Formats: sequence, C-alpha cells, structure tokens
Amino acid sequence: MSSAQAATSEPRRYQLFIDGKFVDAESGKTFQTPNPATGETLAEVAEADKADIDKAVAAARRAFEGKWAKVSARERGRMLYKLAQLIESNAKQLAELETADNGKPIRESLYIDVPATAENFEYFAGWATKIEGETIPVPGQFFNYTLREPVGVCGQIIPWNFPLLMAAWKLAPALAAGNTVVLKPAEQTPTTALELAKLIQEAGFPDGVVNVVPGYGETAGAALASHAGIDKIAFTGSTEVGKTIARAAADNLTKVSLELGGKAPNIVFADADIDQAVNGAMMGIFYNQGQVCCAGSRLFLDERVKDEFLDRFKAKAEKIKVGDPMDKQTLMGPQVSAEQLDRIKSYVTIAREEGATVLTGGGAPAALDEKFRRGYFFTPTIFSDVQNRMRVAQEEIFGPVTSVITFKDEDDLIRQANETIYGLSAGIWTRDVRRAHRFAREIKAGTVWINTFNMMNAASPFGGYKQSGYGREMGRHALEMYTQVKSVWVDLSGKPIGWYGQ
Repeated sequence: MSSAQAATSEPRRYQLFIDGKFVDAESGKTFQTPNPATGETLAEVAEADKADIDKAVAAARRAFEGKWAKVSARERGRMLYKLAQLIESNAKQLAELETADNGKPIRESLYIDVPATAENFEYFAGWATKIEGETIPVPGQFFNYTLREPVGVCGQIIPWNFPLLMAAWKLAPALAAGNTVVLKPAEQTPTTALELAKLIQEAGFPDGVVNVVPGYGETAGAALASHAGIDKIAFTGSTEVGKTIARAAADNLTKVSLELGGKAPNIVFADADIDQAVNGAMMGIFYNQGQVCCAGSRLFLDERVKDEFLDRFKAKAEKIKVGDPMDKQTLMGPQVSAEQLDRIKSYVTIAREEGATVLTGGGAPAALDEKFRRGYFFTPTIFSDVQNRMRVAQEEIFGPVTSVITFKDEDDLIRQANETIYGLSAGIWTRDVRRAHRFAREIKAGTVWINTFNMMNAASPFGGYKQSGYGREMGRHALEMYTQVKSVWVDLSGKPIGWYGQ
C-alpha cells in the first residue's frame, strides 16, 4: 500500500480475509465506506454475513486444532514481533489510510495510533513464552499442577474510533496465548484492519489463524456473537450493544469480555495547576474529536476557580484548528459519520432545552474549504450551568462536548462523580497527594489519572467498572481473558484410592 493509494480519490476495493485468502462475500454484496472529511467514497468493501462468518469460524477452528497448535510459544512471539516491525515500516501509509477512513488528524494517526499499535504487538510478543502454570502443595502423595491453555476460537468485534489500535488490543494477547481469531471491524472503518491482514500474512502466521470479516453489526456481528463454534467473544463499543452481545453469547455460554461506554468525571480542585488542568481538560474531551470511551466529558470544577478556569479553557478551545485531517497543523478532524454528527447535534439541542448554557461551539465550523463542506465537522463545545442529573451529563455523547459542573463540598463531589451507570475512567487535578490518593480509591472507575489524562501503555490494564464492562485489555491481565486453567493430579503413592481398594 503506497501513500498515493491511501490518499487517492479513486475508491479502493477490499475483500474479506478468510483462511489466508482474500475472497468475495458469499452473497456477493459490498458496502461503501466514506471519507468523513469529504463525504466521498473511500472504499468499496465486501459485506460479510452469516455464511461468511461460518466459513471464517471453520477456518479458525481448523487452524487452532491443526498448524497453529504445533507452533511453539517462541515462534508465536517471533511472528508477533515481526508483525510489529512491519507495522512500523508501513507507518506512514497506515496512518494516512486511518485518517482517510476515520477522520482523525494525521498527527494522531502517525504519532499515536500506529506506534501504539506496533507497541502492543511487540509487548505481547514478549509474553508468548511466559504464559506458565504452577505447582500446588496439596496434601497426600499427589503431584498437582496447572496448565494455562488458550481458550480456542475467539470472535472479536472492534469499534470505529481507534480502528487499527483496537485491532491490536484484541489480536495481540489472543495470538500470544495461542488462540485463533475471527475479527469483525466496524463497518464505518474497515480498511486498516484489512491492510493489517496483509501484514499478518507477511509476518508468517498460518492460514486461518486470523480472519477479518467486515460487515454490519446486525448481520455479521450478530452471527459472530451467537455462533456455537466460538469459544470466546470480545467486544468494544457502546454499553447498549454490549448488552446485546452478552445476551447473544449466553445461549452457548460463550465466554465474554466487554469494554463499553463511559462518562468520566474530570475533577479540578482549587489547588490544581490551572494551566496543566486546562491542557488536561483539552486532551480529555477534544482528543480524537471526543470519540473516546474514556473521555473526560463531565468536567467538575471547584467553584473557587471556575471563572478563571473557564476563561482559559474557552480561549484554548476556540483556537483549535478544525479542518483537513491530513494537515499536520489540524487538531480536530471530522466526526466519523453523518450518523455520529447527527447524534452530537441532537445532544446539543437537548442540553439547551434542559437549561445548560453554550459557552462556546455547539455547531459546524464557520469556515471550511469547499472540499470539506460535505464533511462531518463539529466545533469544540463547552456547556456550563450543567446539573449532574441532566441527560448531557449522564448519557455518552461520544463527541467534542463537555459538561461543566461546579462543586464546593468533597463528599457531595464523590457522590456526583459516582452517580452514573458508567465506571471506565476519571481524572483528578490537585497538588494535595493525600486527597489525590483518597479520591483515586473512592471513585468507581477502572482507570484513574492524577494530574494527567488519557495516558495508556501496552503494559497497563484498561477496562471498566459497572456498565462500562468487564475484563481488562492490555497488560498481563489481558491474557486472563484469552487463557483457561487446567488442573492436573498425579498419584505418587501407587496405592488404591479410598475404600475402593479395601
């Protein structure tokens, strides 16, 4: 894939990737994925449905019980490491295609998403030879030990906000543990997952170990989640769809892990470094156009610093360059789709009706080049005078919209921060180390950032409390989702067992 191909105005053509081959869908159907910056068709993609899912699951099963089972842990690690290197050597092309398909600024795709994708494969390459069992000191003349084995065939459904990185979060631990995978990328952003499939081939993975089946959630996703041949399903996306996935998997008692929505409290105390906290609030809500599950969308401000903070926050938000995502000076590109843009607009209307005040933003950018007039752009938006009970403060918008809530009492702050169905992440800005650690314990969230926001690493676990899901991505904890434990007992005495020997 060349840079020219990634940026071309001619639609690209993609097939499904099943059993090591690129093939058309059984139905012959295709769908189009647009460039969200221009509205023009970026690619025409084969549309998987149940028949294709059946083929992919069968291929993954053959690989799991065949060639892949004979590959040593060391060789699995070598393949993963080679894949990481291939991603790095194709970084520019992958980043350009990611930006063209998703709309995120090229500076994010090139300097954050693609390097983090390579890092995840490299990190889990190291784990492949370190997945171990244990010996247990049981009473009597017995030797008891455990084996940690792969779960089997894994169905993985990933979202559109970080298409390439989410593929890495799912694939890397699954492959390191010895599983095979059927991966369904989001229909809005399927292209980089299919380019990744080409690199997986080049890295030497046997046919059928990874299968990529783009399609719609209602067809391909539903068929994957309910498939009797799947041993484990992993999903990242909205809480609503996560519940549907869990129900579909329940009939087969398929193991499930879910990384779902969030409505993170981002808390600024009066003693915080205000400049640092403002920058953190910017990163917390405007990064990736606000399309981040752990976005700091509820900004809790100590009333003593509210005015000073909002003056600086508003000024910086209004300086954000919104426009061409391929321009390295752009800080905010378009939303991923017309549907997502309409969702954001509807919440702005709801917030106004509920009595919130638009401090800045709330609509389309005033000036865009003619080329981008059909794109899905929205301005950075700040709502003040928000009450925690309002829908804009309780429901996940998934856009560059933040709700400002003031506080003066710490006990009431804790109550409000936790007064949500979600529990994915939180931010705390303070110079008081005791307060910081106390609030980190009190807030019900899977990740808490202190004097920073949106920091992640392949070695550190990520996942939610409450309706933000269960299971952990990244770190050694991710391997728990893709392995199962077998207990083995060996008699060392040679004597008959119990009364049956009498």
